[in-house]
Amino acid sequence: VQLQASGGGLVQAGGSLRISCALSGDTFRSYSVGWFRQAPGKEREFVAAIRGSGGATYYADSVKGRFIISRDNAKNTVYLQMNSLNSEDTAVYYCAADNRLILTTMRSASAYDYWGQGTLVTVSS
Repeated sequence: VQLQASGGGLVQAGGSLRISCALSGDTFRSYSVGWFRQAPGKEREFVAAIRGSGGATYYADSVKGRFIISRDNAKNTVYLQMNSLNSEDTAVYYCAADNRLILTTMRSASAYDYWGQGTLVTVSS
């Protein structure tokens, strides 16, 4: 399984950006996909996740109401729509996937077996 994250860039505070994660190498529908981010000097943190079956979504409190995770099974791609961005959202965003996650592990980075290379999102104030 390979993951390719894309769409990062520079955006002004209050603006929006959509990043994408394309999965290849296996049956996309069976994989849950999560987004994590890591800011300079900080640990990697959970942002959002979407289950493979059923499409249930999960969000960190810090992004709830601002970010939307979605998936297009026809394109083997998961999207993260980020709105009302602020400087604290500046980070490298990583997508991760796994096909054996359970509800209690969706927010845990260690539960995901496959990772993309990351895409940098910079929010200017």
